[in-house]
Amino acid sequence: MQDEIPERPATANLIEALNVRRNAMIGFAISFVFTVLVYVYRVVLIGEVPGQAGTPVAFLALGFVLALTLGALFTTLLTLVSARQLARDLD
Repeated sequence: MQDEIPERPATANLIEALNVRRNAMIGFAISFVFTVLVYVYRVVLIGEVPGQAGTPVAFLALGFVLALTLGALFTTLLTLVSARQLARDLD
C-alpha cells in the first residue's frame, strides 16, 4: 500500500513542470520595472498637474496595485506558454 503513494503531490509536480516559480520571478520583475518607469514618468517628470488630484503617496499606492496586477498577469501568460510548450513536447 505504501508503494502506491507518490513521493510528491501531483500539484507540486505540475508546478515544477510548468516552471511557475521561474515565470513568477520573471513576471514580477518585468512588472516592477514597468511600474517604476510609470511612477517616475508620472510623479517625477510630469509632476503635479493643475486640476488633477493625487499625491506622490497616492501614486505609490496605485503603483503597488499596478505591480501586483501586472505581475500576476505576466506570470499567468508565461505559465500558459510553458504549458503549451510542454503539451507540444508530450505529443
